[in-house]
Amino acid sequence: MPLSSGGSVREDGPVEPEGWATPRGYSNGYRLGEMLFVAGQVSWDENQQLVGPGDFAVQFRQALKNVRAVLDTAGVAPDRVGRVTVYVTDKRAYNDHLKAVGAAWREFMGRHYPAMTLVQVADLLEDGAMVEIEATAVLR
Repeated sequence: MPLSSGGSVREDGPVEPEGWATPRGYSNGYRLGEMLFVAGQVSWDENQQLVGPGDFAVQFRQALKNVRAVLDTAGVAPDRVGRVTVYVTDKRAYNDHLKAVGAAWREFMGRHYPAMTLVQVADLLEDGAMVEIEATAVLR
């Protein structure tokens, strides 16, 4: 069952931020026991429109904002995230925008730095997406 924004998670199941379109064939987040799995988030806005076409820094910020929205919906603080995977279509774009990436990280995740993997991929499912971010958190 979808949870409201800022609500607590009491049961296993999907975690969907309030106001987001209901996904088909997947969940934006899924609570299983003491774990929260955040699906790969691209730079969609609440209307599933890509934010920042061609702008890596804008896309990174929005994708991370979306990860944070799932965490918030599940009532999970960013410091409970133990692992993040960042998929990029161009690792040079990531390196060229490290200041903006760092600023976005601190804005949404604070100074908590979990285990992280950066993977360059040939393409992402969403046309025009340059970055996708997924996360795993432990609930307590």
